[in-house]
Amino acid sequence: MRIPLDYYRILGIPIQADGQQLSQAYHDRALQLPRREYSDLAINTRKQLLDEAYSVLANPEERSHYDANFLNSPDPQSPSLEINHNQLLGALLLLHELGEYELVLQLAQSLLDPKAQLPPEQAELVNNRLIRADIVLTLALASLELGREQWQQGASEQAAHTAHYGQELLLREGLFANIRGEIQADLYKLRPYRILELLTREDGDEASRGQGMKVLLEMIEDRGGIDGTKDDQSGLDLDDFLRFIQQLRSHLTTAEQQELFELEARRPSAVAMYLAVYALMARGFAYGQPQLIAQAQDWLGRLGRRQDVHLEQAICALLLGQTEVANQELEQSQDHEPLQFIQEHSQDAPDLLPGLCLYGERWLQTEVFPHFRDLAHQTVALKDYFADEAVQSYLEQLPGEGETPGAQNQWAVVESHLTAAAMAPNPELTVGAALQAEAAAAANPAIPQPTPPETPRPPRPRERPPVPEAEMPVARRSPRHAPRKKTNVRLILVGVGGVIGVAIAGFLIAQLWQLFFNRPEEITETPVPEVTPLAIEPLPEIPDPDAPPEPVLATSPLDTETAAQVVETWLRVKTLAFGPDYQVETLEIILAEPLRTSWRQLAAGLQANNTHREYEHRVEVENVNIEPNNPGRAVIEAAVREASREYVNGQLNAAASYDDNLRVRYQVVRQGEQWLIQNMQVLQ
Repeated sequence: MRIPLDYYRILGIPIQADGQQLSQAYHDRALQLPRREYSDLAINTRKQLLDEAYSVLANPEERSHYDANFLNSPDPQSPSLEINHNQLLGALLLLHELGEYELVLQLAQSLLDPKAQLPPEQAELVNNRLIRADIVLTLALASLELGREQWQQGASEQAAHTAHYGQELLLREGLFANIRGEIQADLYKLRPYRILELLTREDGDEASRGQGMKVLLEMIEDRGGIDGTKDDQSGLDLDDFLRFIQQLRSHLTTAEQQELFELEARRPSAVAMYLAVYALMARGFAYGQPQLIAQAQDWLGRLGRRQDVHLEQAICALLLGQTEVANQELEQSQDHEPLQFIQEHSQDAPDLLPGLCLYGERWLQTEVFPHFRDLAHQTVALKDYFADEAVQSYLEQLPGEGETPGAQNQWAVVESHLTAAAMAPNPELTVGAALQAEAAAAANPAIPQPTPPETPRPPRPRERPPVPEAEMPVARRSPRHAPRKKTNVRLILVGVGGVIGVAIAGFLIAQLWQLFFNRPEEITETPVPEVTPLAIEPLPEIPDPDAPPEPVLATSPLDTETAAQVVETWLRVKTLAFGPDYQVETLEIILAEPLRTSWRQLAAGLQANNTHREYEHRVEVENVNIEPNNPGRAVIEAAVREASREYVNGQLNAAASYDDNLRVRYQVVRQGEQWLIQNMQVLQ
């Protein structure tokens, strides 16, 4: 059979390589062994191909003949090599070492396909238990590495599919639980990236959105809730995960957020409750469904026992026409800047409704709508909300002041004053005149400026642990369920030539109407103070691979966790110093002299030869010994897996690339406020 390899690639040398380079490459490749999970049979067949390649190229006559055939082949850019069937396993190992993961999958998948019609020689190979295990191992490792490449390229969902194949193969064959664990660890870390990729695809891809929501729910469940503290193996701590949720919100619709956060709020979760309030208010306002705003009011009632959410409750009450409740909530709020804004824009009014209306409209526009995929480009207009017939119909059914003490409803006020409006001597009564007349008769003092409390304002929901269900107050019964007398009162809207008129009495409705339809120009130009209930920064989608690590601070005696940080910092610095940018200055972060100078010289030598290396590491600290008489000196022993690829002039030098499992001893010393490595030794 033919495989896409040639002798030069097998040894990792260019076609121009001389005899010394050929010999060195052969010996290096022969010394580099595959992972320990491979059988001796796999290692020997790999060695056979290395020997064959070296034997041909080391003989000048045979090499000349081989080169002539190589260069005269129909496609010299895609050479191939004829091998025996019993050499296939070694060829797969070599292709994997060269990073040809897709070729490995292409060649080996069919070998394990139960429906495939294999030649007798290949069928005999696959039926051999040891050979089959080696093929499974090669496929699984190729899936693992290809998935990582796809992840780095930003194709997170494709990476997950690739990794899943390797994992399912190992599960089906019942082999190599440790490799399966490596794949599963990658899949856990992939989840946040998959969710972002799936939920940010173009509109209309409902299958992707559904899959993204499914993965998100699985991740939340593994964490024990949005503000849970269980380890979901993603690498995100609580603050990171909350930032991630905040980043996701702008990619979710109001309906998706309502479903998600209401479900999570019932754990209970204070963070989810607050986010559910946002979703309910946004959806209720944008789509003319005030019953959703009433649900938000219920959730705020639960949160209000422990958090200052009076401002949000005031806006809810306003949108439900509960003007007296809105004023009462403002009196209890400790949000000083918003209150000051509201007071400034209510100076000539008997209460704070004018400022609250202006603030609420802008709050919805700037702090609520931008966090929803379906509302980000919509404009907020309270007048349109209250002009909606469905909204009016719902609000008319809410109880009036006499039916629910302390919760006067705007629409009940309209009903009570309808007769007086009809009997008014001036049929052309303007909203402004009605406002002045009612203000003279029933002026309410504005809420005084609250005194700043001595202690800081209670934290927002994200700043405290979840409240047990037993401690949660019972949700308030929504007033929409209370009985009320049948009424057909409607707010009549009339628009002629772009001018909207109103023939209605009642102080509160006239005041709101004036705010929505005849707002002074100077008010609309005043900026609204910002409110950020959840101080969450967006989570970077991919960490900067070129950012240097932080120094390892020596604020306490060296323990296992800090020791692991020391080793990982060194390996990260090594990657940067020997990488394509040759960031040798990062060596100062973790190395002490004279080790620092030695590694700096090594990096300089690579740079002079236009050579760089890429590394992948895994670390497990096995032992930490602190000198009894000097806690500022210690020895760390660690198991390190180091995979290195060397590139010369941008071309992979497979001969100098390797994947080794090592035990390394690091001698560390405390200098100033940080731990530095003073010496290191490879034990095996």
